Amino acid sequence: MDITKETIISNLVAEDYRTAAIFKKNKIDFCCNGNRTIEDAANQKQVDLTGLIKDLVSVSTQTNNSNVDYNSWPLDLLADYIEKKHHRYVDAKIQEIMPFLEKVVRVHGDRHPELLDVGELFQQSAGELTQHMKKEELILFPFIRKMVQAEQQGSAVEAPFGTVQNPIKSMMIEHDNEGERFRTISTLTDNYTPPFDACNTYRVTYALLKEFEDDLHTHIHLENNILFPKSIVLEEKLATA
Repeated sequence: MDITKETIISNLVAEDYRTAAIFKKNKIDFCCNGNRTIEDAANQKQVDLTGLIKDLVSVSTQTNNSNVDYNSWPLDLLADYIEKKHHRYVDAKIQEIMPFLEKVVRVHGDRHPELLDVGELFQQSAGELTQHMKKEELILFPFIRKMVQAEQQGSAVEAPFGTVQNPIKSMMIEHDNEGERFRTISTLTDNYTPPFDACNTYRVTYALLKEFEDDLHTHIHLENNILFPKSIVLEEKLATA
């Protein structure tokens, strides 16, 4: 892909995920707000457009065999991967982070009151993400797998919710909510920078929160920018077959 100021961020990251690192470095949201041009994002963040494009071109032209081409994966495989890799990660990390965060809030909350807000926001996220993932695992992902099977067999499939666009729209709204929640957490924690008086538990908690947000960005990107749009296209293809 030729990278220009008119390139849509989500399309670029879908084709070459290595470019996500450049957007992260410049604090440009490539997952929830990826449907905009590089120029628009650079202007909003007051980032040098020429330098940004140069960095994106540089990373995209590197030879790197470890770059996974998720964009070429069958949709059922991608759904399986998201569920087994990212959903399991979220479940496990919630259980790991919550006790650490509760302890840090209890011990340091009087001197660092922002921790109270961080704790409440993460608790909200834990509950809503758990429900969100169950809806994907029980409703949306099984239907995507049925569409893939229908295409292979040359048969028809009917969505119990009218069209696949309906649950996808709901999931994307919930993704936006999580993206906004973690932007607030990042701001409250000064981009997960522990204060001078932070103990080891405090520091570990911030490191885990940052890792959790990074994984969430990848998780949302794979759905918003690859799995969901391709599922919509597949449904339309099946309807005209």
